[in-house]
Amino acid sequence: MSQARLAPGVMPGRLTPQEIAANFVDVAPPLTDHEARVAADRCYFCHDAPCIAACPTGIDIPLFIRQIATGTPDAAAMTIFHANIFGGMCARVCPTETLCEGACVRMEAEGDPVEIGALQRYATDGLMAQGDHPFRRAAPTGRRIAVVGAGPAGLSCAHRLAAKGHDVVIYEARPKPGGLNEYGIASYKAVDGFAQAEVDWLLGIGGIELRHDHRLGRDITLDALRAEYDAVFLGMGLGGVNALRTEGEDRGNVLDAVSFIRDLRQASDLTTLPVGRDVVVIGGGMTAVDAAVQARLLGAENVTIVYRRDRSQMGASLHEQDHATSSGVRIVCNAAPVGLHGNGSVAEVEFAYTATDPDGGLHLTGDRFRLRADQVFRAIGQRLDGVPEALALDGGKIGVAGPGRTSIPGVWAGGDCAAGGDDLTVTAVAQGRDAAEDIHLRLSNDRK
Repeated sequence: MSQARLAPGVMPGRLTPQEIAANFVDVAPPLTDHEARVAADRCYFCHDAPCIAACPTGIDIPLFIRQIATGTPDAAAMTIFHANIFGGMCARVCPTETLCEGACVRMEAEGDPVEIGALQRYATDGLMAQGDHPFRRAAPTGRRIAVVGAGPAGLSCAHRLAAKGHDVVIYEARPKPGGLNEYGIASYKAVDGFAQAEVDWLLGIGGIELRHDHRLGRDITLDALRAEYDAVFLGMGLGGVNALRTEGEDRGNVLDAVSFIRDLRQASDLTTLPVGRDVVVIGGGMTAVDAAVQARLLGAENVTIVYRRDRSQMGASLHEQDHATSSGVRIVCNAAPVGLHGNGSVAEVEFAYTATDPDGGLHLTGDRFRLRADQVFRAIGQRLDGVPEALALDGGKIGVAGPGRTSIPGVWAGGDCAAGGDDLTVTAVAQGRDAAEDIHLRLSNDRK
């Protein structure tokens, strides 16, 4: 990263187009055929494979790796897609180090797991590149289901329902489908427009209609959907961003990290995005890391993540934390913001060190410090907005029982908007899929 051209203040064009292009290449390039066969040969093909139990979608991992090892990667891809229609994106963004690879027997034997994520990408990319959608719809049932939200949960639900012969209409508030995959992950994790290509491929099954610029509570109501459709699935994610509730939060250049990542993902020219010289990101999850690393890749000279608890409690995985630090991001733990200072725009953030109470709570100590900051990103979580009052909530999210059943008959929910998840793409996919199976079962029983 060139340092000579960096200047103070929030500004675009800190790096040349060539430097930007070099910074935002694929963070994990795909395996070659030879590399995939070598990686597959390391699998023990465990009978009671712990990697399957660790996968929220329950992919038969030993089976698909054996299929790669025996020269049938397309069959491996179908094994993956039957369980997880977003196998391509999940291969790129899943925290495999804490899921399937973290449970790999090779970890105990050698400390080096089978490259499950890379092998999954190898198989799924190969089949998707052939163009034609590999699934075919069952005979039409005449049933119609409304899905609110074209994110991983909603699209997963829609695909499974369409495969069973139902007609699905997806209502999406934004101009593009994809949800978190399109708007909320770091650009270097899914390069070359993969998120939209994957959605286009998924929609190739047919029977799914997308209606954009339809927000629940503004353009459509739950009561109207229930009256028009045989079932409703809610998968609209989390629309609100939590505030710091700190003095000076309204100063200029204090932004939410979600919007920063969204704008970066949608920008056709990254050199037009303004970024500060001294950037502070407040939070400890994947969003905080994605915002911090990308600010650094855009040319920020000093980028610091500040998290209120210790590093072991950060929502971002150790792998993501290490990626941040290797990208030049500093991580400061056990500190919380108590003031944002400056004349109009932010210039400094004041923090107090925190201490943990016996009950696990936190309190601020009298030990304080300040960080210079001309740009601050909030990454302290999102909240659910615009939910009908009739829906029972659980911890600020839609309460669900079993495979996504809400408190209202005929209405299911899944993904980040529903209680009990862990805000991962793979979990949202599993919840959408399982809700679709339950919806199909309910509609099939209604016919009897």
